[in-house]
Amino acid sequence: MTPPKEKISALIIAYNEIGYIERCINSISFADEIIVVDSYSTDGTYEFLQNHPKVKVIQHPFSNFTLQKSFALKQASYDWILFLDADEVVSSELKSEIIDTVNGDMGHAAYWFYRKFMFQDSPLHFSGWQTDKNYRLFRKSKARFSDKKIVHETLVVDGTCGILKEKLTHYCYKNYEDYKAKMLKYGRLKAKEDFYRERRFSFLSLIFKPLWKFFNHYFLRLGILDGKNGIIICYLNALSDLERYRELKKLEKKNELAYYLVMP
Repeated sequence: MTPPKEKISALIIAYNEIGYIERCINSISFADEIIVVDSYSTDGTYEFLQNHPKVKVIQHPFSNFTLQKSFALKQASYDWILFLDADEVVSSELKSEIIDTVNGDMGHAAYWFYRKFMFQDSPLHFSGWQTDKNYRLFRKSKARFSDKKIVHETLVVDGTCGILKEKLTHYCYKNYEDYKAKMLKYGRLKAKEDFYRERRFSFLSLIFKPLWKFFNHYFLRLGILDGKNGIIICYLNALSDLERYRELKKLEKKNELAYYLVMP
C-alpha cells in the first residue's frame, strides 16, 4: 500500500501586498490549506484574498512579527507548516523538494531555505544576502517562535534541522519608497526590542553602526558587484540601523519623562 500523503498548512502574514501575494499564493497551490493573516490592508489585499477559492483569510491587528506569526501558527490544521512571506515564491523545483521532504523519512523537525533576492525583476547576487537563510518548513508540534525577538523572529526547534537544496525566490525590493518604509519599520521594531532588553543608547552606536553596516555589505559582502542596485540596498539597510538608534534614543527619553512625571 502507498503510505498516506503528509498534509501541509501554508501560512502567510500580510499587509498591503497586492501585486505580490498573488504570485506567492499561486506558487503554493499544492498546499492542503493556505491561511493568510492580514493586518487590515488598505490596498485591496484583503478583498482579493476573500475572493480567492483556496485561501482562508483572517484579519488580526499587528503588534510585532513574532506575535503575528505565532497567531497564524495557531490557525493551522496540519503539523507540517510552510511559512512564507507574501513576497516569496516557490519554484516548481522547490515545490517538488518540499513534497518529497515531508513525505520522506528524513527525521528532521525543521528545514532551512536559502533565498534568492530579487531587486524588482533582477537577482541580487551579493550585498550581504548571498548567505541568507531562514526556517520556512517545520513541524508545528516541534517548533515555536521565540518571544525574545519581535523582528527577524526566531524559530525555536525541538529536534534536528536540515537544509533544502533549492532556493526560495524573494522579491524583496518593489520600489525605493516601499523598501525604505520597510527598513525604517524594522529599525523601529529593533529599537523596541533593544529597549525591552535594557540595551542603552549611545552616540557611538548611532554614528558607527550604520557606517559599519554599509561598509560591511557594500565592500566586504561585495555589494559593489551588484552595481547601482547594490548601492541602494546597502544604503537602505544601513538606514535601518540609523533609525534603530534614533528610535532607541526617543524611547529612552519618553521613559525618563514618564519617570519624572510620576515621582512624588
